[in-house]
Amino acid sequence: MSRHADAAPHSTGTPDRHPGKDTEDARTAVTVFVALGANLVIALAKLAGGLFAGSPALLSEAAHSVADSLNELFLLASLKRSNRAPDSRHPFGYGKERYFWSLLAAVGIFVMGGCFSFFQGIEALRSDHSETRTGYLVGLAVLAVALVAECSSLIRALVQVRGQARGSGRSMREAVRAADDPALRTVLAEDSTACFGVLVAMAGMGLHMITGEVRWEAWASMIIGALLVFVAYQLAKESRGQIIGEAADPALRRALRRFLEEQPEIDTVTTLLTMRLGTRSTLVAARTDLVGGLDSEEVEEVLVRLKSAIRAQWPIADQVFLDVTDASPNDRERARRERRQLDETVAAGREEPGTRQQEDAE
Repeated sequence: MSRHADAAPHSTGTPDRHPGKDTEDARTAVTVFVALGANLVIALAKLAGGLFAGSPALLSEAAHSVADSLNELFLLASLKRSNRAPDSRHPFGYGKERYFWSLLAAVGIFVMGGCFSFFQGIEALRSDHSETRTGYLVGLAVLAVALVAECSSLIRALVQVRGQARGSGRSMREAVRAADDPALRTVLAEDSTACFGVLVAMAGMGLHMITGEVRWEAWASMIIGALLVFVAYQLAKESRGQIIGEAADPALRRALRRFLEEQPEIDTVTTLLTMRLGTRSTLVAARTDLVGGLDSEEVEEVLVRLKSAIRAQWPIADQVFLDVTDASPNDRERARRERRQLDETVAAGREEPGTRQQEDAE
């Protein structure tokens, strides 16, 4: 049998459009706009209240809201730029733009939110500031309004996640963990952190007012800073892995491998490699050993049919490469070992973020 290596992907050269994904992107954009509007109003209110009350915790929360507002602009840019059509310089499209801008958002949270909060807390410990009762009440009132606004934005994001959970048959917790869109994941992290941070700031300011000890607000400010640093690290870690190149989730990889192994023309799938190119695009590259007796035209027909079938069943797998090779005994043993490991991973429920990726794309 003559062997043929096919290196051409199954791609149209235009953006991979999925009506479901486009609708979800529009919902995410609305969620981000809601968060942006809330954060801009809250930032101004916190800044004015913090300057009036001389509250380090309130000023830390103002810095947090400013950082969140800038991050929302980054996320809006990511939604627009990631949908550009492939070109000669970026033949696989611009899907990873979302991961890059999400990384910048994480850096913004770390620098403008976390570091400034630590600075405010340390400065408060060095001073012996005391405010009038009116100043404290103004600060607490501003924080109460901020809490309502932040919770409203968080509820909007959770409603979107709940809709995704219903569509994929998952619980809310599973949907939050599997959030594939970095923009939505960042908004969720920002809003939930902001709600908790406001409560910490209110506690610190209230204790300062009751005891007269500024250290309560100082520690509240540093707790907010530590929380923001942790959230920024987690978001940056996710974005880093996605920019470098992450494999598709185990459930999708197992489904693709099983599909190929079930084909009568394939004897062994020696290697299956995947990489997420964005929220709606995944590269699939497989080396297969075909059964004997096929001529070159039959091999070509099999490869074309399999690529079309993969693309039809898993629209997110829009870049498909199939290579025909002779499998050695070592290749076959490695393939069996990888298959067992993949089955164990899926069975144990250790799916990476983005599990059921193929379901969400359909």
